[in-house]
Amino acid sequence: MRQIELYDTTLRDGSQSEDISFSVEDKLRITEKLDDFGIHYIEGGWPGSNPKDAEYFKKVRKLPLSFSKIVAFGSTHKPHTKVELDPNIKALLDSKAKIITIFGKTWDFHVYEALRVSLEENLEIIYNSILYLKSHVEKVFFDAEHFFDGYRHNSDYAIRCLQTAKDAGADCLVLCDTNGGTLPNSIRDIISDVLAKINAPIGIHTHNDSECAVANSVIAVQMGAVQVQGTINGFGERCGNANLCSIIPNLQIKLGYKCLPDEKLRSLRDLSRFVNEIANLRHFKRQPYVGDSAFAHKGGVHVNAVNKNPDTYEHIRPELVGNSHRVLISDLAGKSNILRKARELNISIKPDSPELKNILDELKELEHQGFQFEGADASFELLLKKLLGQHRRFFDLIGFRVIVSKRKENEDPLSEATIMVKVGKSIEHTAATGNGPVNALDNALRKSLYKFYPKLKSVKLHDYKVRVLTAGKGTSAKVRVLIESGDENSRWGTVGVSENIIEASWQALVDSIEYKLLKDTN
Repeated sequence: MRQIELYDTTLRDGSQSEDISFSVEDKLRITEKLDDFGIHYIEGGWPGSNPKDAEYFKKVRKLPLSFSKIVAFGSTHKPHTKVELDPNIKALLDSKAKIITIFGKTWDFHVYEALRVSLEENLEIIYNSILYLKSHVEKVFFDAEHFFDGYRHNSDYAIRCLQTAKDAGADCLVLCDTNGGTLPNSIRDIISDVLAKINAPIGIHTHNDSECAVANSVIAVQMGAVQVQGTINGFGERCGNANLCSIIPNLQIKLGYKCLPDEKLRSLRDLSRFVNEIANLRHFKRQPYVGDSAFAHKGGVHVNAVNKNPDTYEHIRPELVGNSHRVLISDLAGKSNILRKARELNISIKPDSPELKNILDELKELEHQGFQFEGADASFELLLKKLLGQHRRFFDLIGFRVIVSKRKENEDPLSEATIMVKVGKSIEHTAATGNGPVNALDNALRKSLYKFYPKLKSVKLHDYKVRVLTAGKGTSAKVRVLIESGDENSRWGTVGVSENIIEASWQALVDSIEYKLLKDTN
């Protein structure tokens, strides 16, 4: 069984999607999730291109990653600039990443039109860049940009670029279908020729402009590629990148390649939904393997057959990727997911426990209202403990009021929150301001609780996201609020849903505070 290296570029290539903008904190959370999942290489960004990526590489060094290797991405050195003086090359080394992926031109059209240098000068640029970086880091991967287009236009030169990269010491030659227009039969033929002429490990990096990115990646592995690059959920520029959520099960379940341990594969759906939540995007119901509809059946012959034997209308067992059967007319799914999550949280629930049905009923109702708990594990843990009678109430709200006032056209609005809470027999009434109504409410809530629970002073609100759930209703639409909080030891996500954005925010804020207090008392 051949081992395939998984290379995730969600944080760099995926963030180039027009709908996505990851904060540094978003990228760090996704990094931790990818590490836990078992991704071999995580491309963190291009440290020479923007301050956000430079900050990411400073902070990611402090994460206690257990498996994944962080990769810095950049370009070959600029023409007419010595490699050691090139600011992009310097930024790559300053990132302290031990592995660097560098892209270079392999299409002669780009050499002439983009770089404006001769073909020989481009080869020197590739060679010098890789040789210099290789003397400073553990590994250098070469992304052969526009390789398949370059091969079709001038195959001899495209192959020479690969040979040059190999001679300079590149650890893997990654063949890139940068414009995403190559079809599977061409992928097969071109890779076959490459492997006949170049004795080196190759990888594959495809885009989805012709809806073939996954198929092209799978074929490349079948032809001999040892590294496959892609993004979670297929995020990426234009039509997106190759979707790892489809590539991984195709390779491991269908074809028998080893990508990661089977138990990790069972968390694929959770990973997919987590990244969607952090990106603040709706989940694609019909996404293969991990979508809500991937193993859903509605009425008639299908349901009857699946109830007898799921293999009749399902190409794999959904549990292999963390999904579950859904019979839409009776909604029978969910128990296994809850039991597995409860085990992760050290919460004891027996499969035949009557509480399990109550939990399922409550989850169905909350999901109908718009709640989603991917990216909000803290809210889910609190919900389980409430339904199992294991929750401790730390405070009760008596009431709050939030005022937003604007006195002059050219001045910022002033936000103030007043709150009254009861802790034990004590009542605390206080107020606070903030740079917005939610921030003011957050400040007032914390202020009212500090003297009872001083450890709350270590809690910081790291991120706040709002998603409109009922499109077409304008300002009266229902919204979902996702909050990320943290202390000096960990971070956690909480969620709230309401037609009133302040109420939804309040729900998420209360869960955040209660989770911290519960965590510290365990």
